[in-house]
Amino acid sequence: MFATASIVRERTAEERLVKCTVDIMNHKRYVALSGILVMGERGIKDDIPTAMTNGRDEWYGREFVESLSDAELRFLILHENYHKLFRHLHVWDYLHELDHMCANMACDYVINLQITGENRDGFAKMPVDKQTGEPIGLLDVRFTDMDADQVFNILYQEKQDQGQGQGQGQGQGSMDHHDWDGAASMSDEEAKQLAEQIDTAIRQGVLAAGKMGSGGTRSIDRLLQPEIDWRQVLRDFVTTTCKGSDYASYSRPNRRFLHAGIYMPSGVSEKVDELVIAVDTSGSIGQGELTRFLSELQAIINNVNPTRVRIIYWDTKVCRSELYGEGGDDLLTVAQSTKPTGGGGTDITCVNKYMQDNNIKAQAVIVFTDGYLGGVHGTWDVPVLWCITSTKRFVPPVGDVIHVKV
Repeated sequence: MFATASIVRERTAEERLVKCTVDIMNHKRYVALSGILVMGERGIKDDIPTAMTNGRDEWYGREFVESLSDAELRFLILHENYHKLFRHLHVWDYLHELDHMCANMACDYVINLQITGENRDGFAKMPVDKQTGEPIGLLDVRFTDMDADQVFNILYQEKQDQGQGQGQGQGQGSMDHHDWDGAASMSDEEAKQLAEQIDTAIRQGVLAAGKMGSGGTRSIDRLLQPEIDWRQVLRDFVTTTCKGSDYASYSRPNRRFLHAGIYMPSGVSEKVDELVIAVDTSGSIGQGELTRFLSELQAIINNVNPTRVRIIYWDTKVCRSELYGEGGDDLLTVAQSTKPTGGGGTDITCVNKYMQDNNIKAQAVIVFTDGYLGGVHGTWDVPVLWCITSTKRFVPPVGDVIHVKV
């Protein structure tokens, strides 16, 4: 008898990419990520040095994939899919326009810390240079629990102050290419559909993980209740309303806050009729909350310099109306000059009626309230931003909502 030698064929890069993707989907830690993993196109290309994503599709360089262990390839796949999960290339495109390098680094620092922290068991490992043994990728513990915007601000300031901006952590640099141009080339409708698909995938993934007894990852759970800086949303709302373009509107939403489901206008009009601030003084809004809110508003007004700002204090009726700017008091002293009045019940419709009765043509309205309005939200035919201090359950039929922590 003759012994037969068994020949084991090495998997191709394409086969390994599929295998490692399936490994991730079958791991209890990443059950909630399955919907993201099957989204868009994924494949191997010969002309890509490492990997690339446009926020929807993923492409991997053949030679790079062949150089990685399975654990390293799983890390790389997770890295690209976390870019998709966090909507980095759409949410932070304005950072890319400000400084391309710092934006790339900020996004990578956030992702690599997340994946490394989740995989202390070695399921996924950051790729290393086979000659030097150094990590291929950016890793710095000082950025723990920060988002890309916070990391970017640190890196950008370092670059401005010291000409560095490289951080002090481990790693040789980015392990992938961020296709910002590809992301920007998507139409507004495509970007909106992608955001909706990702949101649906997150919710279905978390539900599936719960049924299987897996909690999934903390990052995915947090995306169901995205944390945003209310001051920045307020600032952008006032800025775009008061210094917008006559050629832009909600048909081209500001992508900065799409990840949180907030559809800010990219611009409204260069001619501001009136910005109305409707402040709930029904008794449940504390003086401290109101003071801090008005102080932030004053800083924005000083920066934007709108034509007119009207503050309306209301409970069950309009208790006081103050006009600042053209034909009224000085815009530069709103926070110091205003005199809050009220203390009764709550009926937001009194603001609508007052504006109609006095022919107030507001370009936009900001409502500052605790959100306990008895299910009545009033009627609005202009952009409305609801600044809510208390209840998380406030869901108005019109306008966007930010939860104010003051």
